[in-house]
Amino acid sequence: MPIKTKIRKIGNSYGIVLPKEALQALKVEEGATVYLTEAPNNTLNMNPEKPGFDEKIRLAEGLMKRYRNTFRELAK
Repeated sequence: MPIKTKIRKIGNSYGIVLPKEALQALKVEEGATVYLTEAPNNTLNMNPEKPGFDEKIRLAEGLMKRYRNTFRELAK
């Protein structure tokens, strides 16, 4: 379900306006926190905040940093 929106200037920053359909698909409402994570092919994933998500991201980043050489070799 592709949803088209535009990047807009908001003060000194940039933002996007999410249509109602996008909010319904994410099951979020105004004021909710969402996370953007990198994905392959220059894309991003948007995920609503869930309990413990912040901690999982911190753990994953720590593991990736600690074992970066191993991951680099596995990616070959």
